[in-house]
Amino acid sequence: MKVAPQPSYHPRAMDASSRQTPPATRHDWRFFRTGGFDQVRIDRAQDLRQLDTLDQKLWAVLACPSSGLEFDSRTLELLDTNREGHVGATEIREAARFVCAALRDPGLIFEPGDSVALADFDALQPTGAQLAATAKQALAYLGKPDAVSIDVADLADSSKLFEPGHLNGDGIVPAELAPDAWLAEAITLIGSTLGPRADRSGAPGIDRAMLDTFMADARAVCAWHDRTQDGAGAILALGEATGEAVAAFDAVQAKVDDWYTRCRLAAYDARAADALNPADAVYAGLSGEALSADHEGVAALPLARVAAGAALPLREGLNPAWQVRIAALREQVVAPLLGTRDTLDAASWADVAARLQAWRQWQADRPLTPVASVPAATLRALLDSQAQTRLEELIARDEDADTAAEELEALEKLLRLRRDFATLLRNFVNLADFYDPSCWAVFQAGTLYLDQRSCDLVLRVTDMARHAAMAPLSGTYLVYCQCTRPGETPITIVAAMTAGTADDMMVPGRNGVFYDRAGQPWQASVVRIVSNPISVREAFWAPYRRVSKMIGDQVQKFAATQDKAVDARAGAGIADASQTLTAPPASASKAAKPAAKAAAPASKAAGTAAAAAPATAPPAAPPFDIAKFAGIFAAIGLAIGALGTAMAAIVTGFLSLPLWKMPLVVAGIVALISGPSMLLAWLKLRRRNLGPLLDANGWAVNIRARINLPFGASLTQLPQRPASALLSGSDPFAEEGVAWQRWLVVAFVLLLAFAGLVWWQ
Repeated sequence: MKVAPQPSYHPRAMDASSRQTPPATRHDWRFFRTGGFDQVRIDRAQDLRQLDTLDQKLWAVLACPSSGLEFDSRTLELLDTNREGHVGATEIREAARFVCAALRDPGLIFEPGDSVALADFDALQPTGAQLAATAKQALAYLGKPDAVSIDVADLADSSKLFEPGHLNGDGIVPAELAPDAWLAEAITLIGSTLGPRADRSGAPGIDRAMLDTFMADARAVCAWHDRTQDGAGAILALGEATGEAVAAFDAVQAKVDDWYTRCRLAAYDARAADALNPADAVYAGLSGEALSADHEGVAALPLARVAAGAALPLREGLNPAWQVRIAALREQVVAPLLGTRDTLDAASWADVAARLQAWRQWQADRPLTPVASVPAATLRALLDSQAQTRLEELIARDEDADTAAEELEALEKLLRLRRDFATLLRNFVNLADFYDPSCWAVFQAGTLYLDQRSCDLVLRVTDMARHAAMAPLSGTYLVYCQCTRPGETPITIVAAMTAGTADDMMVPGRNGVFYDRAGQPWQASVVRIVSNPISVREAFWAPYRRVSKMIGDQVQKFAATQDKAVDARAGAGIADASQTLTAPPASASKAAKPAAKAAAPASKAAGTAAAAAPATAPPAAPPFDIAKFAGIFAAIGLAIGALGTAMAAIVTGFLSLPLWKMPLVVAGIVALISGPSMLLAWLKLRRRNLGPLLDANGWAVNIRARINLPFGASLTQLPQRPASALLSGSDPFAEEGVAWQRWLVVAFVLLLAFAGLVWWQ
């Protein structure tokens, strides 16, 4: 069905037309507020009819990709009329006009289901009447002429709706469509040679491009064959048997060339003849084996006895392993070209090789096309006939007969829009599905379970680098994961964490489980994190966590330093003990005195030489300075005393306050510590926006789709025990020493009680 061209809608023109619409016909649009902003409501037939008049600035989305969504891909393909890979506002308006022109009540799309009753088509409009007739015809093709409704499943198999012998508008003609057997054979030949294309009926056929390619290649192949008719017989030196002759020549060419080369070496130096013929040891080695004509050792021997100026024997004196192939050369090549011979000299061999070279070059010039395998006579018969003209006319008739195919595609589009269009409107004109806890938006890929929470705002990512560059603008804490599943192509997802804390998040290495919309589990591994505040509660504890982490790091560094020092001292002590144990005893020293006296002159001479050299003895350790040590301890004591005095002053000042002021002071201190962090987090959380996450995936979001605090908390669920769960009161593996926490609480309560008594007195 050819749809009449629709007028273009420029945004300014639309705004002007909207303002100029008479009050009696102006549509009263309704809005709903969710997520902190207003969105237009689309849930009535009148809303659909007036969609053209809705100011485009009020649309939530201006374009979305036609793939990669949790939405029927065929529906998106039918909506993407310009095949640009995106569905825009223009296509949505066209679809709305199409639905309104086809159905008596366009509000049918807001009801669940995918079937349309024949009575639901608007017979008063050309579009509706034509689609109703197409639906009846389709039901008749399907063997259901009495059916009163049609659905998407009825059109799933197009081969049931088209017969091979009927024109269907796809430009592919099967053999069944040919008016005579000869043309049908031509279609079969072209299809089998180039590979057929499937017609809408499912039958193999050919199209215009295949016909043009085949005929052009057929002309090239025929011209190649015509080169053999040059009259000189250079190419087909042996006629039709030239190919077999070349094969027989190629089978022995390398071995014959080897033999003639050996003979030329023997002519060059007579001493080479004996060395180039097999030695006695070679025959001796073969004598112990079971020999045959195809034995490798025999075949490796020269073709014949090597001698200066010898001619190749063609009958007698040949290597047994080559006799059959030389006989083929003699009968198929030498005899037809040179006459019957018993020997072949080097000049004759070169002449034979040259006369076969033209055929080799001709074969090298053979067109590289499957058409070259078709006999030349068949190709010439096709070229000399009217086959090309008749097939072009048949293809043109099929291309022009597009009414049935277009009508069926239009019917399929209507049925799919009846099922899917309302969902698309709730994710395009507004984002109602995203802000509805009971629905999934078309861009939500599933649920990620990670770090004791489940994240529902999960999107598929095709280009992580591009997505990660834009996603931080959303102000949301994002976790990118690589997901794998046996038998499936790995995918990348990004999940927004909007509740809990990020203390245990690690990159890489943190693993979780991702459940897609079909409920199939995928192994998810964190590969990247975009850090942003998750909640104000997390920001409240952030300063204390940072201080705790800093103290813990310093304690670990101090402990590590002390551990290294202990190891060093222990090593030094062991070394000293080893030296003591290895020193010689006193008796040995006495026994060594005579030897020492005997060596005295030499030692005295060495001492004289050493006296001339500078002294290298280690410096003596400085004496212990008791005054300096006492000064250090005194300074430490003063510091501790000052800190104690300051703490006492703070505690005394705090206890001197009225009781009602004490909580205010504590609250002020907490606010001073946590306030800046909480304020900064609150400001960032207010700017959380879905738009950059979708824009990074190819969407064109037109509004600021906020993810405020209450809505964000609903997108990520934290673990909670069931209300009816029973908890054991004791832990058999509880760590010892936890009681200090309870004593700390008791001490704090006693301190407050003491402060109350002081205030009371």
